[in-house]
Amino acid sequence: MKEPKIVNTSGKRKTAVARATVQSGKGRVRINKIPVEIFTPELVRAKIMEPLVLAGNRVNKVDIYVSVNGGGIMGQAEATRTAIARGLVEFFDDDELKELFKRYDRSLLVNDPRRKETKHPLGRGARKKRQKSYR
Repeated sequence: MKEPKIVNTSGKRKTAVARATVQSGKGRVRINKIPVEIFTPELVRAKIMEPLVLAGNRVNKVDIYVSVNGGGIMGQAEATRTAIARGLVEFFDDDELKELFKRYDRSLLVNDPRRKETKHPLGRGARKKRQKSYR
């Protein structure tokens, strides 16, 4: 008996980490056990759906389960879309799909390395400083 193909991938953005499992199925997509169709807010759902829309009918052959934590809602959305896109490319082993994702938006396949700049001494944040007075 042939073992079912299962692909595990991850995506990162700021402090958000998404882990996706792609396996053959009926086209179900769940993020933290919530179906993507009822995921709110609308803008986040649209961001997550980008790789699914680009992949077209291929998505109907797979089930995608994503667990995401850390960061804010937009960081989680971007990490999720990266994990989904990587999973689809690896599952279908398709260079054409990979090129399509890369042409559309490179961050679909590549983690965003940008991080928050840390707070420095004598300031209230990364850049803001207390004013100096010489009088």
